Amino acid sequence: MERLEKIGTGSLSNAELLAIILQRGTNRENAIDMSNRLLSKYGIGKLPDLSLKELQKVKGIGPVKASQILSMFEFSKRCSTAKRNIVEIRNAKDVYDYIGDKLKDLQQEHFVVLCLNTRNRITKEACVSIGTLNGSMVHPREVFKAAIRESANTIIVVHNHPSGVCKPSTDDERVTKTLIEAGRILNIDVLDHIIVGDGCYYSFKEDVNMPHP
Repeated sequence: MERLEKIGTGSLSNAELLAIILQRGTNRENAIDMSNRLLSKYGIGKLPDLSLKELQKVKGIGPVKASQILSMFEFSKRCSTAKRNIVEIRNAKDVYDYIGDKLKDLQQEHFVVLCLNTRNRITKEACVSIGTLNGSMVHPREVFKAAIRESANTIIVVHNHPSGVCKPSTDDERVTKTLIEAGRILNIDVLDHIIVGDGCYYSFKEDVNMPHP
């Protein structure tokens, strides 16, 4: 808490932020060590997907701490949803401005689906695949599952290249064609597939590799 007051939340580590939520650890382990153990085991990307029962299986995590963790992620999700509802997408740069900072420094490929309504406003953001350092595996079924649930009018798919290079691979081209064909069958258009790199992005629709200004 003292570090938060001195340097602000943005400078705290993931473990420090989680420790503030948990408030205290156990007799044998403080909150920071418990947070580090949780993050090492699951990673920050998987924690929100754990159920109350799954969290309680972790040593030192009882009903109260499990509820605190899940409530934190749910509240964050609702805040993000409220912000997304006012984001209107007009081009690839809008997509990069919206999600580029979240993806550009990740060490694994994350494949994200943005669901849009008839006004081209984002109604849902879903990460459907997390891969290795060199690639990810994505199936149309997972991509369109979120879109169908959300009754999306159109979607935009985005993924990052941990290498920092935005140039699309042969697999990227293949996946793009497959998703466009699947979208036609489902009557959910794929507006674009955007690759995020280190300070740059590539748009299949605009067919251009752009440094971010």
